[in-house]
Amino acid sequence: MKKEQPIWLGLTIGNSRLHWAGLIGETLQTWDTNHLPAAAIKEIIESWSAGIWPQEILPLKGTVSAPRDLRLYVASVVPTQTELWQAYPAVRIITLDQIPLGGIYPTLGIDRALAVWGAGKIWGWPVLVIDAGTALTFTGADGNHQLVGGAILPGLGLQLKSLGQRTAALPEIELPAEIPQRFALNTKEAMQSGIVYTVIAGVRDFISAWWDSYPESRILLTGGDRTLMFTYLQTQAPEVAAKITVEPNLIFWGMRSIVNIPGLTHDEKINQVSS
Repeated sequence: MKKEQPIWLGLTIGNSRLHWAGLIGETLQTWDTNHLPAAAIKEIIESWSAGIWPQEILPLKGTVSAPRDLRLYVASVVPTQTELWQAYPAVRIITLDQIPLGGIYPTLGIDRALAVWGAGKIWGWPVLVIDAGTALTFTGADGNHQLVGGAILPGLGLQLKSLGQRTAALPEIELPAEIPQRFALNTKEAMQSGIVYTVIAGVRDFISAWWDSYPESRILLTGGDRTLMFTYLQTQAPEVAAKITVEPNLIFWGMRSIVNIPGLTHDEKINQVSS
């Protein structure tokens, strides 16, 4: 008899989007969706209870059915979205007290805690995690698995969005694919230059300060703007970029370690599924 492949789902509820991970056998698939309204979540929960995948929301390859007791592991920084998923009987909300990281303070974001724990467990300690998402965060832990601390500031996209929405004359624009000219001759590029160069300078300064204390530490870069951030760093600070590891799934590696989900190692196949 063919052994059934283990299936589990992880969900990270971020400020801007839902970040999903599904494990089927030895393959981890990840994808993102927008925040969902209550009616859509209710429909998903009903489908799971009937052992059916709503493929338009959860594009997991390799299966058209799910076990009725499918476990859903949730880490969230948006309480209103968390509450909607708690109607699912097999949900498990991951909280700070489940993460064996020393020095955690009560308001530390669960996403930051899981990311630094996942980074340390796989790449070793000490470690500094830079999460380039809606917020740009720095989270460091030492060789004793003790939280050293970190910082939070508006992310690249949020800074641009704020200029476009909170000023009368400045437009809403996108981040450039390549690092812009520093001294710009038009408004769009001047906005891009001001934000990109000051953020990159800040990132370099935080990394330098961290290496002053932990010279052998690994640096991990994650988050939705990780690719752009890394591209900018490669141009502006190639010697720093060469020592940075870019990893999109830090939170899910931390989640896997916390819930002790069997059947997956970091070296096994990772499929990126976008939606």
